[in-house]
Amino acid sequence: MDSGVLVSELTLLILRIGFLIALWVFVFFVVYAVRSDLFGQRVRKMPAAAKPAVAPDASAFLTSAQPRVSAPANTEIAPADGTPLKLVITSGALQGQELPLQGDVLTIGRSPDSSLVIQDDYTSTHHARLEVRGGSWLLRDLDSTNGTTLSGSRVTTPTPIPLNTPIGVGSMTFEVRR
Repeated sequence: MDSGVLVSELTLLILRIGFLIALWVFVFFVVYAVRSDLFGQRVRKMPAAAKPAVAPDASAFLTSAQPRVSAPANTEIAPADGTPLKLVITSGALQGQELPLQGDVLTIGRSPDSSLVIQDDYTSTHHARLEVRGGSWLLRDLDSTNGTTLSGSRVTTPTPIPLNTPIGVGSMTFEVRR
């Protein structure tokens, strides 16, 4: 057997093995990407002894898995014309607490820099935002893993918030009221 043939067969074997390894690495990356899209990222459970972060203008809210309180939907949209409005917690650990809606934006999430900090396994770091646009308050989901609901329907685009309509974030429900 010629030594040139042996070297080329060895080179060909190494190239085949390298190609198979590269192919399997690619397959694992594709499977990981599809799994992340279907099931989302893993959420760490917060330790029970962890203290909630406090936002500058709001109390931190710890929620518990309580049934959603449904209120009759009102067709009146929450105005942003200076009328004093408040966010009322209708279910969760601090049910009945109120937070005044001041300014043009209220952010909701697990992040300490959110206006309303929710320490909940089902709430994303930056979950949702209430903002003033066109003279009314709108609800916007910030691509959260578990979604944001308005009157039981998932919010996919900025949606006007009717007064006294349940808004669901994680296991907490709240309403915008006068």
